[in-house]
Amino acid sequence: MPLDPGDLVRSMLEAARESLGDSWADVKDYAQTAVRNLVETMRMIERLDREGRVTRKQARLLLEIQKNTARTVLLTIEGLGVLAAERALAAALGAVKDAVNKAIGWRLL
Repeated sequence: MPLDPGDLVRSMLEAARESLGDSWADVKDYAQTAVRNLVETMRMIERLDREGRVTRKQARLLLEIQKNTARTVLLTIEGLGVLAAERALAAALGAVKDAVNKAIGWRLL
């Protein structure tokens, strides 16, 4: 079953919001963009995998690049520390881990 981008974005943003608590207002706009980019990368990986055009190693590298980008974006927010950014990213990805792994058919997250 293909990934539903709307569901993924909603789940990831909710998890990040809960993780960041009072800092959410400061990072909301940045987090929305970062999450949308992560979701698009996961959807691309799903499609490329289905078409046999990407290896698991390549897929994991593609995702890691996007995770690093999201991490960098969150770290540009004044007052948001490394640990908070990492927790938010981990929470967001954890919220969709099962759905993504099931849709792809192997463990990406």
